[in-house]
Amino acid sequence: KLPVGQRGLILLYHRVAESRSDPWSLSVTPRHFAEQLEILQQYARPMKLQQLSQGLLDGNLLDRSVVITFDDGYVDNLHNAKPTLERYDIPATVFLTTGYIGHGREFWWDELDRLLLQPGTLPKRLSLIIGGSTHRWKLGKASSYKEDAAHPRWRAWRYVFGARHRLYHSLWKLLHPLTEGERRKVLDELLVWAGAEPAARPTRRPLSLEEVVALAKGELVEVGAHTVTHPALSTLPAVSQRYEILESKAQLEDILDRRVVSFAYPYGSLSAETVDIVRAAGFSCACSSRADAVRLSTERFQLPRVVVRDWNGEE
Repeated sequence: KLPVGQRGLILLYHRVAESRSDPWSLSVTPRHFAEQLEILQQYARPMKLQQLSQGLLDGNLLDRSVVITFDDGYVDNLHNAKPTLERYDIPATVFLTTGYIGHGREFWWDELDRLLLQPGTLPKRLSLIIGGSTHRWKLGKASSYKEDAAHPRWRAWRYVFGARHRLYHSLWKLLHPLTEGERRKVLDELLVWAGAEPAARPTRRPLSLEEVVALAKGELVEVGAHTVTHPALSTLPAVSQRYEILESKAQLEDILDRRVVSFAYPYGSLSAETVDIVRAAGFSCACSSRADAVRLSTERFQLPRVVVRDWNGEE
């Protein structure tokens, strides 16, 4: 039971999908998502993000307020999540990374998964120049990867099973701080090395332009901004942060022909400067990924969120 008092939660989802490979635990199955919404409907007060934000502004936060949010903009947000939200009449905000909309490439962490963690055969050695340094890896026997060798329960932050997982984890850490242009150059080299084409798996692709419009149709789903290229904003100079924040807002407003007033910081990366830019851009609130409850004292431009895993209703 939640303690008595004015407290709420903002829940952070990414995908509602069956996923055989999920290194960052981004997927909740459709069945578990439905069970979770049933529990929220029964024990909490589901509401819109803007309703909670306005409540903080007015000094009036209903106890057990719960807001559902999604980050990034996966296609399953429209085809799996929205119908279930409609069934339970529970609103949500979906934060979209605009540079990936309709571009036919997976999010960069998913492209790494497609190239390295799926069954198939890869060259036994890899050499890449990243950030001016040469990095070399040996796959050895792991260069040939069969279906039964995959580890669907492997999570990238826990432990490493073998050479492919080490390679994935190592490359993720190297690519994470790069600019989108630098990262794309390395991924293109990886595609050539792997003998693969630039493509997006139907179940992993970002939304198209038409699907963004369909997602926002009706009163239940709000679309928010999540930058253009999904960088760690606090690592960028102010001019680059301003571009990422303002341009994603402008692009979404152009697509939807309505104001976009909610923002989420990719990776939860922010600084005082980042918050000032978001506030000045005309947003009314912004979500981080710091895990905590929402209280009356919570700052509207650093709203905490709790990541939801693939829990069943009882959990």
